[in-house]
Amino acid sequence: MKRYITSLALAVGLLAGSANVMANEEGGLPSANTNVADKASLQRGAKLFFNYCVGCHSLKYVRYSRIAEDLGLSEKEVMDNLNFTGAKFGEAVVSHMPEESATTFFGKAPPDLSLEVRAKGADWVNAYLNSFYLDPSRPVGWNNTVFPNASMPNPLWELQGLQVAHMGKEGGEEVVEKLELSQPGKLTPAQFQQATRDLTTFLEYAAEPAALQRQKYGIWVLLFLAGFTFLAYMLKKEYWKDVH
Repeated sequence: MKRYITSLALAVGLLAGSANVMANEEGGLPSANTNVADKASLQRGAKLFFNYCVGCHSLKYVRYSRIAEDLGLSEKEVMDNLNFTGAKFGEAVVSHMPEESATTFFGKAPPDLSLEVRAKGADWVNAYLNSFYLDPSRPVGWNNTVFPNASMPNPLWELQGLQVAHMGKEGGEEVVEKLELSQPGKLTPAQFQQATRDLTTFLEYAAEPAALQRQKYGIWVLLFLAGFTFLAYMLKKEYWKDVH
């Protein structure tokens, strides 16, 4: 019985590891290394989102009160430092920008980001935030190697600085060979990497706030299943001890 349980756990672990490796290889993106259990990272990510993203993007499935509860913040801290729209504590996070204005400026309303990480993955979101470069040919003056010809300017340019693209030819088409920082921002490259990781972590949390509770309860569920399995095994031995 013990060997069976150990083998099953090992098989599940190997399958999960293989799936992660395949996903990274297929996507060709570096790992974001996010950890939604890191409360400090979540708090830093929330600060970045509400200072640089909520002007255009909403989190319509997340409430300020839930953010306070999950991130270990008081109502006053949330309302003073994260709520810039005058929303009530129990209301959902809504963008500053009216939809009509967003459509006028960008051609269409910026998407709600509640489920962005679930839709595209944390690695994609983190890579996207790091891949903006100046492009005078685009209406907003920016482009992105992960999502080419996006209508969004770089919201974090003052932190990252200005990146330029070095172009090359591939299959007769002009492609971006590499990005280079032409003007530094407020953060060093290493600090900016941490900032985008924190922001991605917060968006990963926003995509599934219940994940924090699920991880906490998961330990107890596993302990219950282990205890139940032991009792079931002992009961089986008791029933079958006289059967030969």
